[in-house]
Amino acid sequence: GILENAERKSSRWKTQYLSLGGRVILINSVLDSLPTYVMSLFPIPPIVIKKLDRLRRNFLWKKGKEGEGKGSHLVKWNTVMLSKERGGLGIRNLRIQNKSLLMKWLWRYTSEEGTLWKEVIVAKYGELNPWCTEIVSEPYGWGVWRSIRALWNSMEENVFLKIGNGNKIKFWRDGWIDQIPLSESFPDLFSICNNPEA
Repeated sequence: GILENAERKSSRWKTQYLSLGGRVILINSVLDSLPTYVMSLFPIPPIVIKKLDRLRRNFLWKKGKEGEGKGSHLVKWNTVMLSKERGGLGIRNLRIQNKSLLMKWLWRYTSEEGTLWKEVIVAKYGELNPWCTEIVSEPYGWGVWRSIRALWNSMEENVFLKIGNGNKIKFWRDGWIDQIPLSESFPDLFSICNNPEA
């Protein structure tokens, strides 16, 4: 799997003299890209992320040509994962990357009309509104869409509506001010409106 592949790659590199910059480049270009495809479809278990972080951290701070010992960890791992502009080394935070890649499917769901994959999802789970499906409540297993759909609230907090042609916007039901629907902000007006689905 991903862990074995990452361990195999890093063990080959440990026998070479590599500067800190060279190790950062290898981590960013190879070790961080190994789990990307899997992370774009499935949530990576925290234990796997912890093991990958340990492997990347030990490779970054290794000492000696043969990589004997872990070396001293000179900077906190959370600082190392910050962007270079913020004082880090720009190594990816795998948890955030995984969440972002899964959220991309939610974005595609809202923006891609008439695609086969979206039609299958809608047929299986139903559509709550033009922006997302009904909550997935299958009593068994952990489906791919279930884990993606669970991120909708996080995404919705960071998305703002643009009216455009008005096909997807619900005047009363979509969040407008502070992401709160007008039906909740003005319940008296909503109760007397002629078209609550406008």
